[in-house]
Amino acid sequence: MKSKTINPKYIEWRSPEEMHEIALTWISELKFIKDEQHFLDELLESFSLQMLSDKNFAKSKTVINGLSDKRKAIEPMLKKIINHHNKLTILMDGINQLEEEKEYKEENRSLYIEVTEYLNEYKAVKRQVFDLIKTIMKHNKQKRLLK
Repeated sequence: MKSKTINPKYIEWRSPEEMHEIALTWISELKFIKDEQHFLDELLESFSLQMLSDKNFAKSKTVINGLSDKRKAIEPMLKKIINHHNKLTILMDGINQLEEEKEYKEENRSLYIEVTEYLNEYKAVKRQVFDLIKTIMKHNKQKRLLK
């Protein structure tokens, strides 16, 4: 499933308070995803022998690589969002710093696109993990029924 691309021209400008809430939501979601990735790693580890079979090996490798890529990308993104969130004072200090405010808005727009794409891609990888586990479980169930 392809993720939707975001057209930056149509991203609505938000107030500093809304941007604060959005940044906190992004941070919360990414921290949850970090925890969820540990769960998915343990889940995949519990089915590691079945994933090594000829039928599942190629798909397993693709899924594990996808999950690994998402795991590597999450920490830099979290740091970038936290730094961005800390710079929110530029908009709230009451001093007209037009150039800094414009840069902040552009950074916010690019972060919005980056986070949205990451979340869509992560959901696709998570779906692949569960599809792989479901396939393995069905195959194991069929084996047990044949015995």
